[in-house]
Amino acid sequence: MSRVPDLCGEHLRLRELRAADYPVYERIMTSRMLTRYLGTDRMDPAQAHDAFAAALAQRLTRPRRKYTLAVCAPDDDTMLGTAGLLIEDYGSNAMLTTVVLLPGSPAGGHAHETGRLLMAYGFGPLGLHRIWAGHRTDHGHMPPVMRAAGLTREATLHQLFRTQSCWHDVTAYAALAPDWKRQATPAELAILDTPAPAAV
Repeated sequence: MSRVPDLCGEHLRLRELRAADYPVYERIMTSRMLTRYLGTDRMDPAQAHDAFAAALAQRLTRPRRKYTLAVCAPDDDTMLGTAGLLIEDYGSNAMLTTVVLLPGSPAGGHAHETGRLLMAYGFGPLGLHRIWAGHRTDHGHMPPVMRAAGLTREATLHQLFRTQSCWHDVTAYAALAPDWKRQATPAELAILDTPAPAAV
């Protein structure tokens, strides 16, 4: 098992998924609105159930390549959204994935912080060198979120994925560990200094 410790920021906290989180996970993944810009289509309840079971099992894999975490308020364990990190099979690279926050939740307006906490964990304990992320080119709200996370725009990836019966272009961003670490906050520096996770 490779368990991620709670990753605490100023406005929110990331933690491992728990079985009790399923209703919120299902609400997100079966919502037409909340999945509109994701790289996967909206799920039906059976698909959401299977995806959640797979996400719960991620910590049991060795080496662990997928991290789907719950987003919570700093002082409340209630799941308010999801955020993920996908380790690529080559090099020392990873992709930020599935950052979704429930509308009207206390985590609202802090999507960049979810990315920053995951990047601190990736660049610190996981020893990654490069982390990238992307958004559909028609998702106009995302460029300032990417910049606030410390990511730099790199390219447009044409027709990268197909959802809702359409191919979508994606604007790609990335950060390199040495550059990103220089602008880390005190909370992020604490995560960067966390020992590497032990596989048990």
